[in-house]
Amino acid sequence: MRYVVIMAGGSGTRLWPLSRRGTPKQLLKLIGGTSLLRLAFERATRVVPAERVLVVTGAPYLDAVREDLPEVAPQNLLGEPVGRDSLNAVAWPAAVLARRDPDAVIAQLTADQLIEPVDAFVAALEEAFAVAESDDRALVTLGVVPTSPHTGYGYLHRGEPLAGFPSACTVREFREKPDADTAGAYLASGEYWWNAGMFVWRASTFLDQLAALEPATHAAVSELAAEPDRLEEIFPTLRKTSVDFGIMEPVSRGAATGRVVAVALPIDWRDVGGFASLAEVLTADADGNVVDGLTALTDARDNLVINTVDAHVVAVSGTTGMVVVHTPDATLVTTLAGAESVKSVVAAVADAAGPDFT
Repeated sequence: MRYVVIMAGGSGTRLWPLSRRGTPKQLLKLIGGTSLLRLAFERATRVVPAERVLVVTGAPYLDAVREDLPEVAPQNLLGEPVGRDSLNAVAWPAAVLARRDPDAVIAQLTADQLIEPVDAFVAALEEAFAVAESDDRALVTLGVVPTSPHTGYGYLHRGEPLAGFPSACTVREFREKPDADTAGAYLASGEYWWNAGMFVWRASTFLDQLAALEPATHAAVSELAAEPDRLEEIFPTLRKTSVDFGIMEPVSRGAATGRVVAVALPIDWRDVGGFASLAEVLTADADGNVVDGLTALTDARDNLVINTVDAHVVAVSGTTGMVVVHTPDATLVTTLAGAESVKSVVAAVADAAGPDFT
């Protein structure tokens, strides 16, 4: 049977002060009053019913996730007591679902991206499920067809087409985030896709690879699936690593019995990781300004101004390419060009004002 697991555990510090310890970016209602998590859930339920959707998130966010997704059954909400990176965010639900359904086939999706058109995404996901169901060795990764020489994404080097599946191919190797010249060469070659960090596999196939490559993790998540009351004891002991480093890259090099296959995602894919990317997905006015909340702008162009306080006005004048974000207890002023450094600002805020402000 098919299932979807939505990974929704990141804190999103590059969107501080909107994104905070108790309200990560995937729960912010940034897109037309809808959260990124809700959008991911609505995409998932185009493929499987709500009762077969699981969400893996941080334990502090569980109440907020329940409020945002009341359709998800309590037993399908998995709250990590500590963050242990993406390998464990996929290994834990794989072990849980394998106990419930030995024939489970899982799509591991993310909750922090905008994806359009949804119909194209659904078609690619259906094909990826079909590949995994037809081949008990396949670990399927979804590869976004690139539209620019982006340096912020990892890449998949495509191999031979997969017979019987029009958008699928083998994967020769994974490539880390490239410099600008290398990214340009990747795009020009037509042989590379962006690594979307989304996967489809049989639970049993993934767990077999996990047992071969990360045996301690396999033993621990198997214990956890059998004895969920030991979550606080077991989960913090898991080795912290990504699913790419722990499983996908070694398997692509022949280190275990599986094989890595990619299915194309011909979509507009935006990772809303920071304010620059947020400005790109929200609607701008005639002067290129993106505003939300009570604001007043004069002689200003290409700014992002967000005010979450109703009884307060944010006025901006004579600026270009600025970011101004005002919340009840914290205000950020930076440039769109420098907005990727907000993560380091959060560390400075913690030092200067304490963790309550982060």
